Amino acid sequence: MSLVKFRKRPFGRLIGSDFFDLDDFFEDRIWDPKLLKGRFWNGKTTVPAMNIMETDNDYEIELAAPGYNKKDFKVTMENGCLKISAEKSTSKEEKEGDYTRREFSHDSFERSLQLPDNIKDDAVEAKYNDGILRFKLAKKEEAKKQKPKIIEVS
Repeated sequence: MSLVKFRKRPFGRLIGSDFFDLDDFFEDRIWDPKLLKGRFWNGKTTVPAMNIMETDNDYEIELAAPGYNKKDFKVTMENGCLKISAEKSTSKEEKEGDYTRREFSHDSFERSLQLPDNIKDDAVEAKYNDGILRFKLAKKEEAKKQKPKIIEVS
C-alpha cells in the first residue's frame, strides 16, 4: 500500500452549495500558508465567522462582528451578490505634564456572498444585536417547499 498526498479540488466546496463565498474562494487560492507564518503576520484574521441556515421559507445568515455599532456597517445587494462591510476607527489622547500619550486603532472587514436565484430582493431584513449581525432572506413563492400531494391509488 502506498500513500498519496491529497490535493483539494479547486471547486470542491462549491459543489452542492447554494452560496458561493467569494472571500473564501480567493483566500484559499492566493495566500500561501507558508507566507503567513512570517514575523510580520500575527495569525489573526479580520474576516468574521458566518453561519448560513436554510428553512422552508427563507435563508438566515449570522455574522459574528462584536465591537461594532450599527452605523459602522454598510450592506449592499447588487446582481445577486450580498456585500457586507464594516469599518471603525478609534483614537485616544492623554496629555499629562511633559508627555502626550496617543493610542489609535482601525478595524475593518468585508464579506461577499453570491446568493441563489430564489431570493426576493425586496424582502431582506438585517438586525444587529449583541455583536451578531443577522440577515433574513425570504425565498420566492415558487422556491418554497411545497407539502407533498397525496394521490390515492384506485
